[in-house]
Amino acid sequence: MKKRFVSTLLCAAMAASLVTGCGSGTASGGGNTQAAADTGSKKEVVIWDYFETDAQKAMMTTLLDGFNASQDEFVASHVYVPFSDYEKQLTLGIASGELPDLVILDGCSMASFISLGLFGDISDADIKWDEYIAGPMESTMADGRHYGIPFATNCTALFYNKDMFDAAGLAYPDENTTWDDFHEMAKALTKDGVTGFGNAATNTDEGTFQCLQWLYTAGGSYTDIKGGTEAYELMQEMISDGSWTKEVVNWTQSDVNNNFIAGNLAMQQNGPWQIPGIAKDAPDLNYGVTVLPKKDAASGQATSILGGENMGVVAKDDTAGAVAFLKYYDQTDVMVEAMKQYGSFPPKTEAAKDAYWTEDPVQAEFITQLETSIPRGPSASWPSYSSAIQKGFQEALTMAKTPEQVAEDTQAAVDAVK
Repeated sequence: MKKRFVSTLLCAAMAASLVTGCGSGTASGGGNTQAAADTGSKKEVVIWDYFETDAQKAMMTTLLDGFNASQDEFVASHVYVPFSDYEKQLTLGIASGELPDLVILDGCSMASFISLGLFGDISDADIKWDEYIAGPMESTMADGRHYGIPFATNCTALFYNKDMFDAAGLAYPDENTTWDDFHEMAKALTKDGVTGFGNAATNTDEGTFQCLQWLYTAGGSYTDIKGGTEAYELMQEMISDGSWTKEVVNWTQSDVNNNFIAGNLAMQQNGPWQIPGIAKDAPDLNYGVTVLPKKDAASGQATSILGGENMGVVAKDDTAGAVAFLKYYDQTDVMVEAMKQYGSFPPKTEAAKDAYWTEDPVQAEFITQLETSIPRGPSASWPSYSSAIQKGFQEALTMAKTPEQVAEDTQAAVDAVK
């Protein structure tokens, strides 16, 4: 099982053409807050992140405390920036010069910010580059040079409430579940204030991360929108009969999980980073996880979208503190413990062998889903692609246009991206 896991991740990453593992974007709302640090005579290392869940915040506290106790030269602190404002704040920071030392960001966003000059070349740093899974590592690079390291890798899958399925007399979804099966399940479970299914379709890249897999599973891609028109058709059919909640256009991934925990959703699309929160807030919730539904019986396993974050070193005259933090996280035991708290998979091959992921039945379903997971992009113009694609999903899910018109207009917007 351990060998299969590493092989799975490597295959998923290589199939992604050695490119990005993109972030899960779990943060929304709120203002900037900074963890206080008593710098004394030590040099300060400031990190920006958009982590929102209690588990993610606890993970950052553990990492910062561990790094600060491990040496006497630097002291690290972090600043929370809402996910919806993150790229805007980075762009403003480039113009003003008011930037942190390290940035944790969506893997798929890193290429565009490397091209904008945000990150510095750290290829000479004493980092074990070749010990990382190839795809996520490639997303931190440009022209063969290194600008940071991968922080986490993941994907989404299908969570389902076993008690609700049992009460309805329905078999649980599994790897053979088709779109038609999934739709019928969702309809049967939509009653008494419960909606069959929900995901995050907010009008940001977080929504693209969750919605894009439906387009790929239908036969399209981020450049071939028309090939995935049936995804829009499925969405509108389910929105029309109430089995896919129309509220998703306003929901982040945290919102979706909160509704699943509260019993408002029978099924949700979400990622492994939600597992620690479910264990903490709803320890008695009887749920399962399986791969996302495939289009039809003749189709192979449905795709999912690779998620995850990178840590990029901001271009400054002195990057020693930022590199020191990367080297601390580069330690296998540090990475394993951080990813256990975070609820994601380690991007380093040796760390990914840990039994915590390979021998747990729920985590194993995400391992299976990773086999057909693909990145957003790759493209330095990904923000423009994402904006066009997510506008299309918003139009489909709000019934603003027919599926055919959504596909036509989104294809035109995608074709216009340079």
